[in-house]
Amino acid sequence: MNLFIRGVETLSRACGVFAALCLAAASFVVCHMVLVRYAFGAATIWQTEFVTFAVVAATLIGSPYVLLTRGHVTVDLLPHYLSEKPRHRLALLASICAWLACAVLAWTGWSFFYEAWTEGWATESVWGPPLWIPLLSLPVGLGVLTLQYTVDIFNLATGQPLGHGPANPSNEPEA
Repeated sequence: MNLFIRGVETLSRACGVFAALCLAAASFVVCHMVLVRYAFGAATIWQTEFVTFAVVAATLIGSPYVLLTRGHVTVDLLPHYLSEKPRHRLALLASICAWLACAVLAWTGWSFFYEAWTEGWATESVWGPPLWIPLLSLPVGLGVLTLQYTVDIFNLATGQPLGHGPANPSNEPEA
């Protein structure tokens, strides 16, 4: 099981790197779009669509890394007033509910991706890239997020620390 946990954590970190690269590419393309449009007076065709796809991919594919590092925003009013055992149970219940939601969304995302792939869907823009490319971020991001939740559920169930990121140095369970 330790090999599985290390593998999922490595995959989540790789997703974080990919998300950062997507955001960097989106930033570069926005600068390019501004330069082309205002400095040269030329039309921009593909830039807006690319930036939208890159930011959405960064959000979806970067989510496992955010969960791993506990970088998400939490509302911990209820856990704050609970003792250790009920807080731990609440964290486990919340992780199971999130796992179910992510698994359903990953499966649905896979269905959309597969249909776009097999039917040859493309965007209706002038650029017209195949839609399977941006839709691939749904099953990949949510699939790895489901795996990361699996690791979290295992760690909560066995009393292991959650995540290894800078946002949660004490590795306390969060709800």
